Amino acid sequence: MVLLNREQIKTIIPHREPFLLIDEVVALEPGKKCIARRHLTPDDFWVSGHFPGMPVTPAVMTIEMLAQTGAVCIGTMDQYKGKVALFAKIDKAKFRRQLVPGDVVTLEMEMVKLRSSVGVGKAKASVGDELAVTAELTFAFAPDKGR
Repeated sequence: MVLLNREQIKTIIPHREPFLLIDEVVALEPGKKCIARRHLTPDDFWVSGHFPGMPVTPAVMTIEMLAQTGAVCIGTMDQYKGKVALFAKIDKAKFRRQLVPGDVVTLEMEMVKLRSSVGVGKAKASVGDELAVTAELTFAFAPDKGR
């Protein structure tokens, strides 16, 4: 079941096309856990150049998808509305499976620490039952001056 579609996600985080990298949120516990999905397509902006004839989603794009999932998790809390979650640190990132057009990627972020100026979350991306990426992401919060 879809809880938030792309238009609803845009009301929470400032990302816009082509850099809005989550399509839908399917589970949400504000400040605790968020599960989103990305439907990878041949039209994704990185496909034609990474790599011609062998389209692979860049690892950094997967990390960004996970970060956006975390930003939705945090951004649905009253005290973080109007703030942007910026990367402060990426730890323990492991890439176990290539992500390619046609994959539906499930993105999970579970917050393990949340303070007024920083948050830490455990992230994982998977396709079906197959784990693709794990990482620990640290966020710092800044005011959103773009909206």
